[in-house]
Amino acid sequence: MAEFKPQSLNPDLIEQSVAKLSKRIIERFPDSSLGKLSKQLLVVAKHAKRRSHSIARPIFTLRAGSVLLIAVIVAGLLTTMFSLKMPKGGIELVEFIQLLEAGINDVVLIGAAIFFLATFENRIKRTRALKAVHELRTIAHLIDMHQLTKDPERLLSSGPETESSPQRTMSAFELGRYLDYCSEMLSLTGKIAAIYVQEFEDEVALAAVNEIESLTTGLSRKVWQKLMILHTATRAA
Repeated sequence: MAEFKPQSLNPDLIEQSVAKLSKRIIERFPDSSLGKLSKQLLVVAKHAKRRSHSIARPIFTLRAGSVLLIAVIVAGLLTTMFSLKMPKGGIELVEFIQLLEAGINDVVLIGAAIFFLATFENRIKRTRALKAVHELRTIAHLIDMHQLTKDPERLLSSGPETESSPQRTMSAFELGRYLDYCSEMLSLTGKIAAIYVQEFEDEVALAAVNEIESLTTGLSRKVWQKLMILHTATRAA
């Protein structure tokens, strides 16, 4: 039986999907703000592959420096331990407790320094991943802002408008397409976020990506609720 190999997200295919979606939006709604936002998402998608490889790539110079410093710290600690000599007259209990406490403090500090150096590379990569994910979080909220005033009930009601009421320039068909585009953009935003942790296994970065996925799913659910209202009302009309 052949061994099962799990598939992975292809950044190139995701980029092609974003490019096609951006083209569809611009063709349907020329000069619209959503079209401009789709271009921003396309730029992020184009750089996602390179940025994900950069995040996952080992930083050998940093690793070498960390190993060297750790070796120096351990060598200094061992040298200090072997150079200690017991006083001829011995030590009293109080002095022994003080020395033991000082030794424990030194070991804790040295252990913290070694841990800091050993995890320094991972924290740099985590910072890069979180920065990339934060950009997608901003785009997701911007998409939500674009669909915020696209209320299907306004197309079906004939109530009076005020000076501050949103302009109703779309037909029912155009509004449906607009909301569809918002939902697709949210879905692709979550997929781009998943690229950053595909080769970089870090709990904090993975949690941030899962948060993006939950955010885009929740926002997309709001869009589909509007679409269901629109489709139901259109069929009834």
